[in-house]
Amino acid sequence: MDDYLLTPKNSALIIIDYQPTQINSIASIKRELLVKNIVKVALTAKAYNLPVVLSTVNVKSGVNKPTIVPLKKVLADQVEYDRTQINAWEDEEFYEAVRATRRRKLVMCALWTEACLTFPSLDALNEGYAVYPVVDAVGGTSLTAHKAALWRVAQAGAVNISWVQLVCELQRDWNRKDTIADFRNLLFGQDSPITKNEHRTPIEGLTSSD
Repeated sequence: MDDYLLTPKNSALIIIDYQPTQINSIASIKRELLVKNIVKVALTAKAYNLPVVLSTVNVKSGVNKPTIVPLKKVLADQVEYDRTQINAWEDEEFYEAVRATRRRKLVMCALWTEACLTFPSLDALNEGYAVYPVVDAVGGTSLTAHKAALWRVAQAGAVNISWVQLVCELQRDWNRKDTIADFRNLLFGQDSPITKNEHRTPIEGLTSSD
């Protein structure tokens, strides 16, 4: 019986347009946090051996710069499928790369939420894929635009998740020893947004694993 939840064997990660121009136009989330979160998503994909399809827009034309350095460091061995279309699904190389993963559950991250996440998500859903936008690793030109886009794809059948939910769903069992070190570091490492959450007040006598 197929696992209904996300697993390392049924999922692929799609990352679209994490480039300087797009990052600098985001207004729905703090940009530093956005970068930290998408890097966490990419590290998760590497830890759990998810296929990754990475796309950029208008790099070859000289209009835009390529993928931001912190993300590219994690995905250094990853091909970048550059395109001209706003909707990555309409680019043949990108589309064939997604098909080549042979995964039907697509964890989707793209900038902006209202365009480059929405359009390929709707097309993928229409072709029978399950789509999981990572809501705190994507962003829009305004909070209103971001929320409206997430609502639209959810209405079409997408399942919105957070990056923490993604990590926990892929790990699922503390007894999966081969990924437990990565799991702990992603969630509780020194550079984790969870660990550095300024709104959290530690309770004496408790640790992060309690």
